[in-house]
Amino acid sequence: FILIILMLGDNMFYKYEIINNKEGDLLYLYLTMKYEFSSEFSLNNDKDLGRRTKNFIVMNQIPFHGNKVYLVVDGVVVKVLDIGDISPTISLDNRYSIDSFMVNLELEDESICEISLREYLTSILFSYYQEGLHDEVYKAIGVLFNTYAYFMMSENKPISTHNSFSNYKHLSYYQEIFKDYFVIYNQFQSILSSIDCLYLNYQNKYILPFIHYSNDGKTLSNPDYSYLSSVKSLWDLASPYYVEVKDISFDEIHKKLGVLLNENSNIIIKEKNHTKMIYMDNNIFTLEEFKNIFSLKSSNLYLIVYHNYLRIITKGYGNSYGLSIFGAEELAKNGTIYSQILKYYFPKVKLYRYVKEKGTIH
Repeated sequence: FILIILMLGDNMFYKYEIINNKEGDLLYLYLTMKYEFSSEFSLNNDKDLGRRTKNFIVMNQIPFHGNKVYLVVDGVVVKVLDIGDISPTISLDNRYSIDSFMVNLELEDESICEISLREYLTSILFSYYQEGLHDEVYKAIGVLFNTYAYFMMSENKPISTHNSFSNYKHLSYYQEIFKDYFVIYNQFQSILSSIDCLYLNYQNKYILPFIHYSNDGKTLSNPDYSYLSSVKSLWDLASPYYVEVKDISFDEIHKKLGVLLNENSNIIIKEKNHTKMIYMDNNIFTLEEFKNIFSLKSSNLYLIVYHNYLRIITKGYGNSYGLSIFGAEELAKNGTIYSQILKYYFPKVKLYRYVKEKGTIH
């Protein structure tokens, strides 16, 4: 079976053929010597040619599932490439620009609405707004959520307005609560334009936007997300969110958890399967569940049992994964730009921009 499709526009190849035989798919890519790419055959760099060829296949969504590619110039096969072990360095093209792509949102009633990528990212930045927060911090946040949007697009999934990473609100909501809304809005548009098409990648995969406000002096790693590293963030020790003390009565605990406690109850925190759990007599909850139910700032907590209440001491604000906003602000104050901030908090990850071929932003 032979499939022939003409490639339009300025692509390096003007058509391709996929031939199915007993050995599997064979791909023939046709180009003429008028293309600059053709002259690169003389460099005899099969690895680079293979990478660029793999990129072209991915960019144009060619349904090729084999390994062997024949490059044909003016009717003559000039190269045979085995691309089976080559990973593409590009997966999407510029249609994912902030001004040219629409993202799908899943609303609370499970209906789907469509908004522009720029509107989505603008709302996200508003959700993190703090007076005086440095532009470089907003840029870092913007890159993380641009990456998240790309990830959800690639999975053909809508973005839930309420998820574990952010809560989306329509811009009219922020227009009501911020008197200087349009000043902030224009600030965010300039920021978003400066990071257009930037995203974070780890081993050819998008990363998730792990962000917290502050930690107890270092971020945390997570075996489920190998790109999350534990790095020092000593600036966070000066955060106003560093320590919070909250007293919760046994009556409130009974009301919300259905657990009867007293001053003799056995309450301990242990880790099970890389997840921290809180044991209350014969009842077990994850610390994350406990944190959310009682609106605590962090699951990094300590417990003290009193006569009729539980004193909870938390350190940090958030889950301590990924980017620390407080730490990033301190870095930005000292002249660190957003790409360096991201590199510090995600040392295993690379920053890329969508162009014809992906290139690292240093």
